[in-house]
Amino acid sequence: MEWGWIWLTGGLVLAAAEMLVPGIFLVWIGLAALLTGGVTLGFDLPLIAQLALFAASAVATALVGNHYTTRVPVISDDPLLNERTARLIGRTVTVVAPILHGEGRVRVGDSEWIATGTDAPAGDKVTIVGAVGGRLVVEPVEAADGR
Repeated sequence: MEWGWIWLTGGLVLAAAEMLVPGIFLVWIGLAALLTGGVTLGFDLPLIAQLALFAASAVATALVGNHYTTRVPVISDDPLLNERTARLIGRTVTVVAPILHGEGRVRVGDSEWIATGTDAPAGDKVTIVGAVGGRLVVEPVEAADGR
């Protein structure tokens, strides 16, 4: 089997693997393999030259790909999809463990979260105004509403 076809097959396999394991990296290495295969089919290069071409094109495609992916924003219908605490900001929740000395617990849906804020007894309603790490920052409903 000719090396050009091996490079082309490898490039297609890497591009297909990108679809199965998305991470936006294998596609650039696959593109470098496809480029190496195309050049190798056009010009009878020795193996060491093929490896050098592949290494150079892999670095080049990875740099171009990185430049493209960092410059072009991903438009999403749900930009806070992976920021669970940010999605909670603005919700009114119930204090389940009194907030004493600035720390307590609140119920959000069917789970409890550590909350920080002004002291509040269990049963009070508070509004989530922020998050620090995995802790929710809460304020009494009146303060959050600006009353």
